[in-house]
Amino acid sequence: MSTTRPQPGELGPEPNGVLGGLPPATPGGPVRSLALGSASGIVPLARDFTRQALYDWGWLPAATADRRAAAEDVLLVVSELVTNACLHAEGPDELKVGCDGEVLRLEVSDRGAGQPAPRTPHRAGRPGGHGMFIVQRLCLDWGVVRVPGAPGKTVWAELAAPG
Repeated sequence: MSTTRPQPGELGPEPNGVLGGLPPATPGGPVRSLALGSASGIVPLARDFTRQALYDWGWLPAATADRRAAAEDVLLVVSELVTNACLHAEGPDELKVGCDGEVLRLEVSDRGAGQPAPRTPHRAGRPGGHGMFIVQRLCLDWGVVRVPGAPGKTVWAELAAPG
C-alpha cells in the first residue's frame, strides 16, 4: 500500500468531481455510486453495477484479450473489496466507481473498525485470506481512509485503464 499519494479526506463525489476527496487524474471523469446497505446479493449486485459502468465507458465489450483481462481484473477487485466488507466490517454501505480514461478508481465504504491488509505470510495453498493480496497484486495502488469522528472507513483501489 502506497503512502506517497494524498489520502482522501471525505467520502463521496464532491461538486468539483472529486471521488473520495482525491482528485481524479483527469478532472471531470465520470463517477457512479451504488448504495449497498440493505441490498441482498450484494457481491453480484456490485459486479453487475460495475460491469454496466465498464460497458458505458467503453471498456466492454473488449476487442482484445488484454482489454478483456483488464475488465475482469476490475470485476475481481470489486468482488474482493465488497466480500471483505461483508466478512469483516458489518457489510458495505456504498460502492463508488470512477474513471478518467487512464485510471479506474473503486471505493467501498463500510462501518467496520478493522484495518484490511494482505495476509502475511501469504499461503497460496490455504483457503481464504486472499482478498487483499489479490487487490494488492492487481491494483496500481490501494488504501484505507477514515474520516475523523465518523464510524467506519473507505477502502479504495485504483487500476490502470486498458491501453
